[in-house]
Amino acid sequence: MDLTITGVSKTYPNGVRALKGVTLSIPKGMFGLLGPNGAGKSTLMRTLATLQEPDEGTITLGEIDVVREKDAVRRVLGYLPQDFGVYPKVTAEALLDHLAVLKGVVDRGERRELVAALLHQTNLYHARKQKLGTFSGGMRQRFGIAQALIGRPKLIIVDEPTAGLDPAERVRFLNLLSELGEDAVVILSTHIVDDVSELCSRMAIISKGEVLLTGEPLQVIDEMRGRVWRKTISRDALADHERLFHVLSTRLWAGRTVIHVLADERPDPSFEQVDPSLEDVYFSTLTRAGATVAA
Repeated sequence: MDLTITGVSKTYPNGVRALKGVTLSIPKGMFGLLGPNGAGKSTLMRTLATLQEPDEGTITLGEIDVVREKDAVRRVLGYLPQDFGVYPKVTAEALLDHLAVLKGVVDRGERRELVAALLHQTNLYHARKQKLGTFSGGMRQRFGIAQALIGRPKLIIVDEPTAGLDPAERVRFLNLLSELGEDAVVILSTHIVDDVSELCSRMAIISKGEVLLTGEPLQVIDEMRGRVWRKTISRDALADHERLFHVLSTRLWAGRTVIHVLADERPDPSFEQVDPSLEDVYFSTLTRAGATVAA
């Protein structure tokens, strides 16, 4: 069951044009949607989740018209928005049970087994009697995935799921997402490049409401091979290097500034060639499109 998005546009009443003719074909598995804050990612995710309608364009999930058949979509949808609310004084087990009822699981025994299975799958069974208001950020994100998995969804949408998680929680969360991608279309919307490079077999980069690049992470990285160069400089020299070279990114390393530069040949003998990364692809794509980026 593939997801096909064709010519989708959305302009809000305040005049902000959030999506501009977005076209994507997303097969089963993990799909990464990369872009800076304000790129239109959340608008697209809300549209796919049937929370708002596009001004124009079509979206189909298999044989389902996502815009016209919202109830059919919701029966096979799991959605973890960037910000989701929980009842802080309710236990994880009780709220999952309630949400399962809303999803149509009316048999009490079936519901009990489902809730237990979801809590085991998200490594929360030990905290099933714990009130949600006491959960850590990572536990809360895993609970969000648990509720999104009710009903064995065929389309799973997660919006900025690892923002704010510590490294250990992030690894556990990404491992869980990778398992889900074996049986469903899973869309990971994020501005964190490493999440996509580690997890997704296909990806797209979006900025200012437009799709700038699509492909397989390994393929788009390989297309930059031999064209990325690194140099360590003083911070005072950064402005001169940005004027002379196509600087992709800058970062601090042991108090010095390390820059990555895109060039077909070695810019000068002080540069060393490095293997490109998806971050290099990301910054190169955004700078070509005139987007504002930050390293």
